[in-house]
Amino acid sequence: MRPRRWQAWALRVLAAVAGLALLALLAAWFYLRASLAQLDGRVAAPGLRAPVTIARDEAGVPLIRGQNRLDLAYATGFVHAQERYFQMDLLRRTAAGELAELFGPRALPLDRARRLHRFRARAREALAALSPPERAFVERYVAGVNHGLGQLAAHPFEYLLFGAPPAPWREEDSLLAVWAMYIDLQGNQEPRELARGWLRDHSNRGQLAFLLPEASRWDTPLDGAAAPPPAPLPPTAPAWWGRPRTATVQLAAIDIDHAVGSNNYAIAGSRSTTGAAIVADDMHLGLQLPNIWYRLALGFPGGQGGQRRLVGVTLPGAPPLIIAGSNGKVAWGFTNSYGDYFDLVELGVDAARPGQVRTPGGWERPVEWVETIAVKGAESERLVVRETSVGPIRVVGTQRYALHWVAHAPGAVNLNHLQLEGAASLDAALSIAATNGIPAQNFVAGDAAGNIGWTIAGRLPQRARGGIETSFPLPAGTPAWSGLLAPQDYPRIVNPPGGQLSTANSRTLMGPGSALLGDGGFDLGARGSQLAEGLRRLGSRTDVPQAFAVALDDRALFISGWRERALRVLDAAATKGHPRRAELRRLLETSWDGRASVDSRGYRLARNFMWALHDLLFGSANERMAALDPKAAMALANPRWPAVVARLLDEAPPGWLPPGMPDWRAVQLAAIDRVIADLDREGVPLAQASWGARNTAAFAHPIALAVPALGGWLGVPRDPQPGDAHMPRVAGPRFGQSERMTVSPGREEEGLYNMPGGQSGHPLSPFFLRGHAEWVRGTPVPLLPGPARTTLLLAPAR
Repeated sequence: MRPRRWQAWALRVLAAVAGLALLALLAAWFYLRASLAQLDGRVAAPGLRAPVTIARDEAGVPLIRGQNRLDLAYATGFVHAQERYFQMDLLRRTAAGELAELFGPRALPLDRARRLHRFRARAREALAALSPPERAFVERYVAGVNHGLGQLAAHPFEYLLFGAPPAPWREEDSLLAVWAMYIDLQGNQEPRELARGWLRDHSNRGQLAFLLPEASRWDTPLDGAAAPPPAPLPPTAPAWWGRPRTATVQLAAIDIDHAVGSNNYAIAGSRSTTGAAIVADDMHLGLQLPNIWYRLALGFPGGQGGQRRLVGVTLPGAPPLIIAGSNGKVAWGFTNSYGDYFDLVELGVDAARPGQVRTPGGWERPVEWVETIAVKGAESERLVVRETSVGPIRVVGTQRYALHWVAHAPGAVNLNHLQLEGAASLDAALSIAATNGIPAQNFVAGDAAGNIGWTIAGRLPQRARGGIETSFPLPAGTPAWSGLLAPQDYPRIVNPPGGQLSTANSRTLMGPGSALLGDGGFDLGARGSQLAEGLRRLGSRTDVPQAFAVALDDRALFISGWRERALRVLDAAATKGHPRRAELRRLLETSWDGRASVDSRGYRLARNFMWALHDLLFGSANERMAALDPKAAMALANPRWPAVVARLLDEAPPGWLPPGMPDWRAVQLAAIDRVIADLDREGVPLAQASWGARNTAAFAHPIALAVPALGGWLGVPRDPQPGDAHMPRVAGPRFGQSERMTVSPGREEEGLYNMPGGQSGHPLSPFFLRGHAEWVRGTPVPLLPGPARTTLLLAPAR
């Protein structure tokens, strides 16, 4: 064939290939467009008693109006499914241990861990225990979910990548979504107890008491009780203490403190400009797209011919309740309480009793349950779960433990939260909260009359004893908690002197009531102290915008002390002949504005200095704990470790010097050198080590983790963020304020809000990232939806 004919054929082939590629892109584009939510028009909805309107504003926030609450539950399920079905699917699969069915064998380790708890079976039992009205509420939501999913012209786009259709939603799935939150909020209690058990087994009593203080100088408990005196400093350290100077320079644990950080607070009417309470809430969670919460407002007839309006956030997949928000008379919000709601119970074995284990109640033969895990692209896996009367059995090394968790108890999940929608006073809200079937949370509320209060919302264990003893694995035969605490016995604080209440994951009680909560990993307290101080600074008359701004406080009050320590040790003798040390000192002095600001070099260096000391002193222990559980670490076992390190530097005990260190000055200089070496390893010059360069938003849709090439399309812009742990504005690359809300009940028009992602989980939706830029800047938007831009009518099917 002649050369020209070859060239012509080649051009035709290239054109055909390009055409096919274009057709594939067009097909993908049209498929994606077809999976977008329907925003306008009319849809016939089976089972509706009366029409429901879904009016979305320019940010996609809906105001859903109907004639009764069941119809609104249906409509909420409809919009959840159309905007967020894949997110909902991941929630139920995470709790049930069914991720491998979508993601294949790589998800098996997580599925095996989840199946141990048999949450799907527990969800069926909880569903059967609901009252008929509650069951109807869930049924209508599920009907709306499946209708909304079926109404899409194409399956949600994520399922195109998996090559499988989405499974329908079931009633039990909505309860599984609540158990997913148990996992998220209390799932670290197991590795925490393993870490504390390792410390107990490798330290004497005096060393353990020093290393695991029950309180810190930053604690500001709501009951005003005094902290216990610190334990004496023992003369010598445990054998595992410290690590050689030749160990790795990487600051391995530096991101652990990005995993804790929620604030809520209330200001009494006596200090507000309107006389109504002001309630603020910013729940911190791992960040991804779409955001965990879905914002909406509901309107329906109330009693005596009036109209009821609810506004706040919902959790797509869970029963369609206002998780945090306002009902016009009472507003409420949550932070994780970090009480002790989990026990690792050692089980005894005896060769003379094959197949039996010794529990606190005596010898018994565990019940065996067979769990079948479906695996995409592979054979299903058969897992045998052995369960005792105390809980399922987990084997760690040579030790058998029963996992005794409140999440396993009957009543751990219920629909009592629904009653908050009708609470007319603070007292009613506090009483309802104590019966709530959710992971135990700090519940802060205020009413239109100006009253404010705190209690625990969620189930608490009934313990015969509390305190530090129950935060370690319980020896075989030791009684564990039994049953759940009666709601009338819950602690409560109402209208305290000073007219303010605030919680920040730290210790809320120090007096007798603290035994009801135990300690499941309370935060250090520095953030809580700064939050309380920020509220006091508002003075005797404040309003919603001023209260909202308190959650954005990024003053570096805690890290400033570590900066001062670094400056003291970097004296003329330390910097002579060490130009890198001298440069670090100069940056600590000149690039410091007293905040965790994006341009500050001093903040990042001072923070790294603290963590370098952590690594020098606890690094060896962390490596050994990780052999028990990858999450087990000193910072998890004891979030108050900075207080331990500060005390060692202040008292300089020679018996606690790490190996090879002549004195505590040498320890601190070794930490300085480690900071420099760690930045060198990352290729970051000291002069460019700004806090924002490290603290950059980097979260995305879960699909971007599986297909990194889509990260730019499915992720947020890489914005440097101010804020950090131990201050109200907690911010990390993938962790932070999942919502910011401030509202006075009855004055919702003045309420303010932020959210890190938009309402929709679809990247082609105009609502995918709507509001993210305001969240980054800390610029609030109105809490209530604005004027309608689209309206969808759900009409009863004829």
